[in-house]
Amino acid sequence: MSRNVYESPLSARYADDDMKYLFSPDMKFRTWRKLWIALAETEMELGLPVTSEQVDELKAFADNINYEVAEQREKVVRHDVMSHVYAYGQQCPKAAGIIHLGATSCYVGDNTDIIVMTEALKLIRDKLITVLRVLAKFAEQYKDLPTLAFTHFQPAQPTTVGKRATLWMQDLLMDLEDVEYQLSKAKLLGCKGTTGTQASFLELFAGDHEKCRELDRRIAKKMGYEDCFAVSGQTYSRKLDSQMLSLLSGIAQSAAKFSNDIRLLQHLKEVEEPFEKNQIGSSAMAYKRNPMRSERIASLARYVMVDALNPAMTEATQWFERTLDDSANKRISVPEAFLAVDGILNLYANVADGLVVYPKVIEQHMLRELPFMATENIMMDAVKRGGDRQELHERIRVHSMEAAKVVKEQGGENDLLSRIAGDPVFGVTLGELLELVKPEKYVGRAPKQTAEFLEEVVRPVLAKYSFVAEDAPEINV
Repeated sequence: MSRNVYESPLSARYADDDMKYLFSPDMKFRTWRKLWIALAETEMELGLPVTSEQVDELKAFADNINYEVAEQREKVVRHDVMSHVYAYGQQCPKAAGIIHLGATSCYVGDNTDIIVMTEALKLIRDKLITVLRVLAKFAEQYKDLPTLAFTHFQPAQPTTVGKRATLWMQDLLMDLEDVEYQLSKAKLLGCKGTTGTQASFLELFAGDHEKCRELDRRIAKKMGYEDCFAVSGQTYSRKLDSQMLSLLSGIAQSAAKFSNDIRLLQHLKEVEEPFEKNQIGSSAMAYKRNPMRSERIASLARYVMVDALNPAMTEATQWFERTLDDSANKRISVPEAFLAVDGILNLYANVADGLVVYPKVIEQHMLRELPFMATENIMMDAVKRGGDRQELHERIRVHSMEAAKVVKEQGGENDLLSRIAGDPVFGVTLGELLELVKPEKYVGRAPKQTAEFLEEVVRPVLAKYSFVAEDAPEINV
């Protein structure tokens, strides 16, 4: 690692090697050569003066890139594509004259960008599956554990710890649907020429329009795609970049929501993210266990959500068949969004896999609030025994206010049940009231909903992607 030049933290700290390689120069230039081979081979098949000997020569040097030659040439001609055409030609003298025949720079540049984004999206898809697996185990384990739910971050009708995890999973499943849809419609730019009209190829094929169309189809097949965009300018529509980063932004939003919930739960001491034996929570306060991984998720997610504006503005301001104000922006914004989401999902899986749940604290919080929530049931039972509903309502209001004053002003425990049991108008014992306020009686269908969701929604998805390796979630720092 060089310590005297800037290095992106996305590479140094967050993203995995597989994702970093996809956006590396080596991946790009190897893909360029594959595209040049596909072009030459297809031109030969369609009758242009390209020989099998030339194609074989190109294939022989597909992965043996003479980078030094290309770099020296670029210093002279100031053009990366033509520098690599020259370097390839130095290795393949018989084929030198037909490399890049009829094509413009976007043939290799844009098709490669699409290929890289598509492969990167597959990595993201696999990591979504990893997170879903981890959360599914967590939801199954805690589907019956009652916990306070919150609306407006105020205590509300109870749910279960497992049911809450299904909410995180539901967001990720929506993201996965978007990923699947985007991958299902992946297509290349093809070979469209300088303004998208294929004029150079129409000239090469002596006016044969069908061969121009077949050129696109065959190149797509050779590169592993079903089709090319039907029409384009010089570039593929930058709408694709915007769609890709909008999708990544959606994943970042889901992860940020999860991380915020964990940070709040850690404040409540109900659930904590993993904290390793030798981990330091604070340089000053040695006792602290800060939710630093969840905070990192939120931090990176914020970056991705803002970064997604870049291709949106680029698409909106492309002039006619193309301008070049997209290039510098997209070569930063697109890779960094993918690398950041790769890091986010690493963190998400790691945190979810090591969550620590404290049932006693959860129960304590429940019992502090449940008496208030149970008052309607208490009142209805008293009415059934002959009580006056209006009088009972007033007595509960008075007792609730006094109990709340003990909790809020004196820092005491909620004694509402004792007050009600001591009021003869209700005709109920403390034991009966304690039986009435058992937390599991107030969670509704949460346990069943969780079980149904896992069985009917999640497990079919996980079965579909059983080929995704079950790697232990790890983070770099």
